[in-house]
Amino acid sequence: MLTDKFPKLKGLILDMDGVLWKDSKPIGDLPYVFRGISDLGLKVVFATNNATKSIEEYQQKIGSFGVQVEPEQIITSAMAAAKYLQQHYPTNSKVYVVGSASLKDIIRKHGFQVCDDAERDSAQIVLVALDTNLTYEKIRNAATQIRQGADFIATNMDATFPTPQGLFPGAGACVAAIATAAEMQPLLIGKPQTPMYGLAFQTLGFAPHETMAIGDRLETDIAGAQKAGCLAGLVLSGVTDESKARSWQPQPDLIAKDLTELIYG
Repeated sequence: MLTDKFPKLKGLILDMDGVLWKDSKPIGDLPYVFRGISDLGLKVVFATNNATKSIEEYQQKIGSFGVQVEPEQIITSAMAAAKYLQQHYPTNSKVYVVGSASLKDIIRKHGFQVCDDAERDSAQIVLVALDTNLTYEKIRNAATQIRQGADFIATNMDATFPTPQGLFPGAGACVAAIATAAEMQPLLIGKPQTPMYGLAFQTLGFAPHETMAIGDRLETDIAGAQKAGCLAGLVLSGVTDESKARSWQPQPDLIAKDLTELIYG
């Protein structure tokens, strides 16, 4: 069991895509996995770079796989981006969002005006996430605003996300198109940057050395965990294969086939 290997462990920070599921397909028997986590006495928060859904939508998705969680256990790069905006910009600042309807709602609920395409010229901030309806027009509008002085912020740079059909383009692909057109790189909010880990440690109430962050992507989940000073657990059920995992330095503290093996192995 996991705590036999790490006796000081008290909390887990779990990624979602590639760890809990691939799109709509769960990875393993999740109720069984979470019974094991509960039996070990470990507290859990979820931290995902995926900014396409609200907290409530993620709560419902996790619940659809037979696992009940509280909203405060869920941390997303969308939420972290909204909190960053609150800390650094006046209320009612105008934001041009390239992303999902849920992301736009989150930004509005945190006190900001979301500009539509007709209002884009007044945007002070361009916020980019995964947009499955990305168009040339959106790329052009976002890049033009950045060139004219709007701040450029990205929720995350994940190049892909895992699905049962393979790896699909992620937010990083959308961000890269706009960054290329604007000839500027964004401020990155999500993993591997540490703000989401800070929120996770605060929610858990544990120090970094008492916590393990578990994910499937080396350059975000593992790099971020190592940067934040917590234990790093890698699962091979998402985007990373074993050869890439073994070549990563410094090595993750634990590598497992999937979350079931990581908890019970």
